[in-house]
Order: sequence, then structure tokens, then C-alpha cells
Amino acid sequence: MIRAISLNGVRMILSRTLVITAFAMAMMMLAPVHAAEKKTLAFVVPSWRTAMYETKYYEECPQGLALGNDELWWKGLSPKDRDKLTNGGEVEPVDNPRKSTAILRGPNKEDVCWNPEIVKDPPLRTVKGKLGFGMNLDGTQDGAATPKSCAHGKFESPDGKTKVDNQMYRLLGCIYGWRRGNYIEAHADRERRDSSVGIILIEVRNVDDERNDPDVDVAFYSTRDMLPKDAAGKILSYASYRVSSAPQYGAVAKGKIVDGKLITQPTDVRLPLYGHQVTSDMYIKELRLEMSTKPSVEGEPIEGLIAGYYDFDNWWSYVRRLESVLVTGQWSCPALYVAAREMADGYPDPQTGRCTAISTAMNIDALPAFIMHGEARTASAGSR
Repeated sequence: MIRAISLNGVRMILSRTLVITAFAMAMMMLAPVHAAEKKTLAFVVPSWRTAMYETKYYEECPQGLALGNDELWWKGLSPKDRDKLTNGGEVEPVDNPRKSTAILRGPNKEDVCWNPEIVKDPPLRTVKGKLGFGMNLDGTQDGAATPKSCAHGKFESPDGKTKVDNQMYRLLGCIYGWRRGNYIEAHADRERRDSSVGIILIEVRNVDDERNDPDVDVAFYSTRDMLPKDAAGKILSYASYRVSSAPQYGAVAKGKIVDGKLITQPTDVRLPLYGHQVTSDMYIKELRLEMSTKPSVEGEPIEGLIAGYYDFDNWWSYVRRLESVLVTGQWSCPALYVAAREMADGYPDPQTGRCTAISTAMNIDALPAFIMHGEARTASAGSR
């Protein structure tokens, strides 16, 4: 038998239904929302060079460019010995035995790159300009001494907005071979591209938003995988690289992304280094990194800036082994060593007060990549 439902009964059923529906919707609103999956960005850095502010006519070097080792060698010889050791000037500076003989300028034929204090060369000609690229590492406006730095001159960024610490530029900016596009760093870049040795990997983890994220982790690695290139020799973006097992690499810095720009907090970092057939590393204290998270044009490298205090002993260990390019680079090891000691502005030795690191800045070119830890791909370049 079908029972008729009164109008009031219908109203009660509808009312209960509405209450249940409203309660269910409220519970859905109160239920925990699962956070969006975090991303990992990755980059390969095949190219870097000392950040230098250079003018067309060398205004930043009013004394001229630095004197080279070969010139200092033959100027110290008697006319007779000069004629004999260069075969009347027929042996070129880049040729042996002249090249190898010129470096043995010590009183007992010692190598002056490995013994830079054994002779006294004329002072190195250094940068005297006011403008420079880099970052304000010590936090001061005038370069006054702090617990972590020695007193030194500051540069001003070309836009006039920032006081800059970059004693490495002051030191190297008037050495022909170290200037932009010249042999020392340009050739080292070509060697890295050709050999795939000394390549830096950067991994940005825990990314919620590629445009703005207040808290990310940034790791620095090395790889020995080959750089894949197209038919024109251009390094390909979004290639995969395995992390090297070398224990000295892998430092992690805290960072943030602001309007698509990655900025890291100061962290002591070791980076791989290869150039002129010398394998080493760069030990940079309080390293900071600033770079975009995406290239401005697809396939083109991302430009960035690394700055920090380059450990003096670590830096000199590499430089003194570059004596084979002294002629093309045009510098004197003794003069460079003395000037570098005087210009060091970071990390005073507690016993002597002498600073043990040199403020530096380096321009880098990076490409989006994939990083592999072990055999599993765990890092990506993010959305494409």
C-alpha cells in the first residue's frame, strides 16, 4: 500500500537533505588540502670568467698593462747573454728553450712561479678605476676592516646602486691575458667545452613557485659526463648529467627566488676547476649566487653571477701551475704574488692579521639540465 506523504513531510525531508548537504560541504572545506608537489630545477655551468669592468682604451689601467715574465727576464740579462740565449733574437718568446729558460730567473735558476718571493720584480700594474662588477660582501660602504675582512678599497657598480668588493678584478684587470676574451680564461673555457672536465652542476630543490619562493635549497656538484652538442658545437639544453662522487663537492646553500631570480645565502663552496690542462678546484668562502631560473630565449644560456672570498692558497696553487702560458698571458709570478698578498681582503689570520682570501666575482653561463643521483633521475629543469 502506498502511503501519501503530506506537504509538511516533504518539507522535512528537503530540510534534512539541505542540512546534510551543507554539513558535507563544510567538512570538505575543513579537510586538509594537499600541498602542490615541489619541483627541482637543475643547471649545468660549462663557462665562467672573472667579472671585469673594461674600457676600450684601458682607462682603468693608467699605468698601462702589466709587464710580462719574458720582458723582465731579458731586461735582466747582459747584451751578450741576451743575444746568446735568444740566438740573436731569432728564438720567439713562446718557443723553447727561451720560454722555459725565462721562468728560471731565481739566483740559482729557481722557478719564480713556484718560488715567487725569491726575486723582487717591479710592482704589478693594477686597476685604479672606480667602477667594478660584483657584490657587497663585507656589508660596508667604505671597505673599513671588519672581523671578517681587512681594510680595502671598494668599487661602485656601473649603475651606481651598489658598493662592490672585487679585489680579484683589481689584481687581474690590467694583465693582458686575463682581460675579457683573451687567452687565460677564454682558452680554459674552450678546454672545458671540448673535454667536459671541470663542469659545475647547480641543483635547486624544494621549489614551490619558479617565480617567487622564499625558501629553497641550492646544491653545487661536479660531473664527468660529456657535454652533448649539436652539429654546430652548441651545448644542448635539458641534457642529463650524473653527479660526481668526488667528496669535496656537494655543498648546499639556502636561497630564495624573487621575480624569477635565484639568490643564495653565503655558504662555503668548492667548485671544480679545469684550465690549461690543470685540474684543481675553487674554494670560495661565503659564496653567493644570483641568476635567473629560466633563459630569456629558449636554448640560450642563462647569465649569472657568483661572488665570494677566494681562498688565497687554493687560488695560488692553480695560478702558479699556469707558467706555460706566461708569455701569452703577460704577467710576472713574483709581482702577481706580492700584489695578491697585499690585496687579500677576506678572513684575517688570527695570528698575523694578514687576510687569507680575496674577494672575487665571476660571470657564469648556465643551461637548464637534468641531474641524476646514482642511476635514478631525481632532479629536473622544471616545466618547459
